[in-house]
Amino acid sequence: MNALRKTRPKLASLYAQSLREYLDGAGETALRQAYELGREAMIQGLGVLDLVAIHEEAAGMAVRNAKTRENPAKQIEATYAFLMESLSSFEITHRGFREANDALHRLNETLEEETKRIAHMVHDDATQLLAVVHIALADLADELPASMSARVREVRGHLDQIEAQLRRISHELRPTILDDLGLMPALEFLAERITKRTALAIVIEGSTKGRLASSIEITLYRIVQEALVNATKHAHASHAMVQVAREPYSIHCAIRDNGTGFNVHETQARKSQCGLGLIVIGERLKAVGGTLKINSSAQRGTELLISIPLES
Repeated sequence: MNALRKTRPKLASLYAQSLREYLDGAGETALRQAYELGREAMIQGLGVLDLVAIHEEAAGMAVRNAKTRENPAKQIEATYAFLMESLSSFEITHRGFREANDALHRLNETLEEETKRIAHMVHDDATQLLAVVHIALADLADELPASMSARVREVRGHLDQIEAQLRRISHELRPTILDDLGLMPALEFLAERITKRTALAIVIEGSTKGRLASSIEITLYRIVQEALVNATKHAHASHAMVQVAREPYSIHCAIRDNGTGFNVHETQARKSQCGLGLIVIGERLKAVGGTLKINSSAQRGTELLISIPLES
């Protein structure tokens, strides 16, 4: 904030000087300076409204002190052109951000489709191969003496464990229940599986009031999945709650746990493993235009408040 206070007067002075030169006939050279001043304002952390305020002040002085007063309308048009040029760097940055956000959204969709394909391969192809091995071992057990048959049964037991693990991995990669039944059943299924593995008590509440866009459903599912993993792995929580609420133009999700909590700013700054999880959540939300608010402090648990706009 102190840096902005120091930067603004200097920038305002340069802006006023360049605008006067433009009104006095400096032409394209002064317009290029307008663009550079807008770019510098953005680099220094000033916003569009700050630059417009600087322009209004400079324009008032420049018009009063202009060398020629023959055509006020032309002067007003020139000051407007100068302002538009100074704001063009903001427009270019905004457009670049929007294009990057669109690209991120497409990348997430591509990754999810590939994850879905891999999950189906793990579930379908691997299960079929294991079934073939089971049949072969059963035939082999019939041909072996009793002492060896016991060993074969032991191997088949290991195969059962492998099959269960592959099924779990497949569901975690891309639960078919999410595609078939929607977000809430998928979250309840996720909570049930996590509770069985970790003893974390999880409550799922709320409703989506029907199906959501696929990109929003998978985004919320992945965020809840990441948050619950963090709650057990890093926060050592014993209880978590997930609440989903739909409004006419947005969907909201609150995820709360009673874990150890953390200092939000410090964690994000050092990009620890937990911090990286929050970064991933943030990037997923950016791709669908969502927002994330984090409330947490030491020994007081963590609350993630998520909001995603819905298409009208």
